[in-house]
Amino acid sequence: MSHLIYKEKNYRTLIKDDFLKSYQVKVSETDLLIRTHSDLSDIALASVIKHRNYIEEYIKKRAEFSSSLVPIADDANAPFIVRDMLRYSKLTGVGPMASVAGALAEFVGRDLLKHSEDVIVENGGDVYIRCTKETRIGIYAAESPLSLKLAIRVSSAETPLGVCTSSATIGHSLSFGMADAVCVTSKSAVLADAAATRIGNRVKKKDDIKAAIEEGLKIPGVRGVLVIVGDTMGAAGDIELAGE
Repeated sequence: MSHLIYKEKNYRTLIKDDFLKSYQVKVSETDLLIRTHSDLSDIALASVIKHRNYIEEYIKKRAEFSSSLVPIADDANAPFIVRDMLRYSKLTGVGPMASVAGALAEFVGRDLLKHSEDVIVENGGDVYIRCTKETRIGIYAAESPLSLKLAIRVSSAETPLGVCTSSATIGHSLSFGMADAVCVTSKSAVLADAAATRIGNRVKKKDDIKAAIEEGLKIPGVRGVLVIVGDTMGAAGDIELAGE
């Protein structure tokens, strides 16, 4: 795999704070924005390569892991990151790769926690947070008038926490719904990512928001859900919103 490291002073607008060092690490399709106390680019790069290799080598042995849109059988001999993806795929009813962005954010974040007390890893709208201060995560919802008008407030006591977003109108992720943004919070970023996909698939029209949120909150481990469709939104569970 080819890889590059990008560093920049301006942080992506999704996460608001001012006490950590920001830098980007990119390996093929994986593009992480990371915040830690010091620049840990080399360590983060090695972590991304390691976990991507686990996933890519597993796909060579079991191609359905990459292509299936529904859960496949567990594998106790798989690498930890793959086992988590299989586990939460089964729990949410989506394919294993639905959680790949959240999985990489979390597993890289865990590795970085050995070197920094505070870690924020953002991967295409999927965020893993362990922070000693309150953090706000802005909600980008494409052309919705609510886009970047709201933020999810995350207290230090809630972390580590995954805050993951699925969208039918942003990016390349596969969605069978029409939501501009589905945000899910969970202790596991892997679960949050898979659940956001599941809930997003459920939202075919604005009238589906309430039922989709209720369905999402029934998934064990899901803490809070926010859904935005155009100028309409709904939120429930353990999720605190604030104005941007």
